[in-house]
Amino acid sequence: MNPVIALVGRPNVGKSTLFNRLTRTRDALVADFPGLTRDRKYGSGQLGDKTYTVIDTGGISGDEEGIDAAMAEQSLTAIDEADIVLFMVDARAGLMPADQAIANHLRVNQKKTWLVVNKTDGLEEQTAMADFWALGLGDPRPIAASHGRNVTTLIDEVLAPFPERDPNAGPAGNHPGIHIGVIGRPNVGKSTLVNRMLGEERVVVFDEAGTTRDAIEIPFERRDKPYVLVDTAGVRRRKNVSLIAEKFSIIKTLEAIKECHVAIMVLDARTGLVEQDLHLLDYVLSSGRALVLAVNKWDGLEGEARDKMRSDIKRRLGFADYAELHFISALHGTGVGDLYKSVDKAFDSANSHWSTNRLTSILQDAVSEHQPPMIHGRRIKLRMAHQGGSNPPIIVVHGNQTASLPEAYKRYLTNTFRKVLKVRGTPIRFEFRSGDNPYDPDAGASDREKAKKRELGRSREARKSRR
Repeated sequence: MNPVIALVGRPNVGKSTLFNRLTRTRDALVADFPGLTRDRKYGSGQLGDKTYTVIDTGGISGDEEGIDAAMAEQSLTAIDEADIVLFMVDARAGLMPADQAIANHLRVNQKKTWLVVNKTDGLEEQTAMADFWALGLGDPRPIAASHGRNVTTLIDEVLAPFPERDPNAGPAGNHPGIHIGVIGRPNVGKSTLVNRMLGEERVVVFDEAGTTRDAIEIPFERRDKPYVLVDTAGVRRRKNVSLIAEKFSIIKTLEAIKECHVAIMVLDARTGLVEQDLHLLDYVLSSGRALVLAVNKWDGLEGEARDKMRSDIKRRLGFADYAELHFISALHGTGVGDLYKSVDKAFDSANSHWSTNRLTSILQDAVSEHQPPMIHGRRIKLRMAHQGGSNPPIIVVHGNQTASLPEAYKRYLTNTFRKVLKVRGTPIRFEFRSGDNPYDPDAGASDREKAKKRELGRSREARKSRR
């Protein structure tokens, strides 16, 4: 097992900066104000032949109320999970009462703790560390996380007691299983749904829009099957986004949509469908992600309100009719377990592979049932189909005049292939190409070579007839 390193300390001491340095990523949001990190964020790193897992946490100040208290709970949970704690303090701010409170907790917890004095760049190290000896946690280690100074030396010391990585193990940081992105507007219940699917209070839930600020990846297993849940920040309309941190949160969310295998779009049954839901769904569709729709806060809704929501979904979400629809209560768990079946089905459909013979046969049956229209006195001909990719499935259709194929006929082909192949939960993309059959052995031959081959064919036929 990899050693687990928790980064703890007051807000704005540089924990997320060190997290990014240790994982060699930019996964954690970093800004020059306190309280940006709220949930536990996990990452993987490697130094030489040794690998490790890092947990970034929200700051602990000791006088938490409201959402800050929930953030502090996440930090204390990370301490319990960790093998090693890097207790970070700020050399420029000096020793603070909250530092002493955290040090007392770590002593009671009896975790292996390293005292890390950050932001020592430009300062005389011994002077910068002098105050922190009073914490009684051993020798302070001076670093500058933003520049990487002394960070490698620190981690080398921290990992010294742990064995080297097994060379037969898979790549560090690659979580197997289906990556599920939980997306939606702020305050629709995404984090509540994540906690319900995991069966634990894994991410901060608070009755305030914008609680989640980063994309939090959580690997887990359900019935011996691996998954990775990604809780994302809510995406608001652009005109309502003012904080720089929120703009980066939205970028993280859009990146998470592109990288996940299946997106669970959470809709709020009580506020109904709004334009931002449609814009976000359109982004999922254009990204080619498999999709499951979850209408949350369904419990306690009156019958008339339920009928209106169903009617709005049917009328306005026709472009996402390939997605399975669930009516759930993330708070009480109603219908949440059914999401996994739809996620599995959507993932399997998105990664399906079909033979050229089968796809061509479906195309020919569709053309026989309903022929393409005439263009300039010539009928459009569709000859063959083959698969050009997966996740989402791409079907390449060859014929002539395909550039003139009407959108209505393309929708007809999409619906036909979806029905025959039983594809649910993922978009199907079609590419139409005019020209020679790519599987024709003479496709790349010149006109002279083709004429010579035809002449030889006629000579053979003439000899056969004389016999």
